[in-house]
Amino acid sequence: MKKLTAVAIDRAEKYIVSNARVLERHRFAAAFRGGDPAMVVAALQPYRNEDGGFGQALEPDGRGPGSQPAAIQAAFTFLDEVGRLGDELVRSACDYLLAISAEDGGLPFVHPNANGYPRAPWWQIPERYEGSLIPTGSIAGLLHKNKFEHQWLGAATDYCWQIVESVTRVNTYETMAAITFLDNVPDRGRAQAAAERLGKIVRTQTMGTDSDESYAPWDFVASPESIAHQWFTDDEVELSLDVLVESQLADGSWPVRWPLWTPVTGFEWGGWVTIEAIKILTSHRRAPDETF
Repeated sequence: MKKLTAVAIDRAEKYIVSNARVLERHRFAAAFRGGDPAMVVAALQPYRNEDGGFGQALEPDGRGPGSQPAAIQAAFTFLDEVGRLGDELVRSACDYLLAISAEDGGLPFVHPNANGYPRAPWWQIPERYEGSLIPTGSIAGLLHKNKFEHQWLGAATDYCWQIVESVTRVNTYETMAAITFLDNVPDRGRAQAAAERLGKIVRTQTMGTDSDESYAPWDFVASPESIAHQWFTDDEVELSLDVLVESQLADGSWPVRWPLWTPVTGFEWGGWVTIEAIKILTSHRRAPDETF
């Protein structure tokens, strides 16, 4: 079993300080150095808009100022990370989500306010205004995890159930969103049945078929308790974690595994994926004790 060393964590911190956003500096400090979670909340404020949502390239691939579901997903992920997904900041964002939800109860992958602004080639504004599991499942799952009640969550939960219980093919990002939802939705029996069904679909698909990036078990099994753990053998999970440990680059970062369409996103994503890698390894007890 391969583990991160304290030196590896120090190298990652040097990369974050040298290259990443102020937000990731505070995220790293809060997660691994005993930093103040309030600083993460404060660092999110410049990305917040008057409508209650988040934008301003918080999700690096959408460079426009307008509030986007993907940016709110990012904000909620970071707030959950520091145990702060539960205040007025979250409620106002949910009010915004309620206002922009599609008729099916889901959120669009890209809101039309991105039109006219630089964005990744895969940030396409859909012809039909309809829900996407990618932001909807992740956001709903995080709200369920934190027992945060809001009017938006009911229809969104129904939408997620409809998708995960009927889908016949999923890409990596849809699968990750489904896992966040199924890991946290209250109806555990229904979640288990849906996870068993989804796992069979995932395992019969060729890795990387539906996107430019292939997946590894650790992409889906972010923690040992994840409902997706049943999709893989223990050996598969452990081997993938060995590979994750070994994939740290010489500069201390972990590689971004998707195309970088403009230079700045390399640094913004670099800090993000580096923190995510250490979080996953920490969850699986693959990091030094002082990191926990």
